[in-house]
Amino acid sequence: MSRYRGPRLRIVRRLGELPGLSRKSPRKAYPPGQHGQNRKKRTEYAVRLEEKQKIRMNYGLTEKQLLRYVRKARRVTGSTGQVLLQLLEMRLDNTVFRLGMAPTIPAARQLVNHGHVTVNGRRVDIASYQCRPGEVIAVRDRELSRKLVEANLQYPGLANLPSHLEFDKAKLTGKVNSVIEREWVALQVNELLVVEYYSRKA
Repeated sequence: MSRYRGPRLRIVRRLGELPGLSRKSPRKAYPPGQHGQNRKKRTEYAVRLEEKQKIRMNYGLTEKQLLRYVRKARRVTGSTGQVLLQLLEMRLDNTVFRLGMAPTIPAARQLVNHGHVTVNGRRVDIASYQCRPGEVIAVRDRELSRKLVEANLQYPGLANLPSHLEFDKAKLTGKVNSVIEREWVALQVNELLVVEYYSRKA
């Protein structure tokens, strides 16, 4: 399945708050659909599937991409779930979003894909690029790029800048100081259930 392009609030109503997907809040508190208000008791599989879908929808990944990240996280020493979240949070599109340069992750991905962002002075247009500590992420030195980001900075997606990042609003440059810590991940998700979901699949 390709990337989701349908109504985002429908997903937010079904899965709960997804800070990277949409800034809007749904007016209705129950899931969408004819039977949204009278949901049956969910199975263990359904709970794990929902946690996996939260990660997929929030970071805008396809099933294949997420599976690749899970396999990569398994090869690293440490908690697989935590490593998985760190890999996703250190993607360039997510880092641009967390710096406040874009209101959502899809908007940040578009900024990156359209060549408005540089890493260490070089233009990078790959949204999945893994940011490393010490790298400087800046807005490309063009009037259009600067105007776009300045407009987005008026209404940042998340109020707090994570501890692993720093941002200079005057110069429109950010720096990655370290790998993100678990408590700074904005998405409310149980990553262990996601790892369990994939351990049964692969």
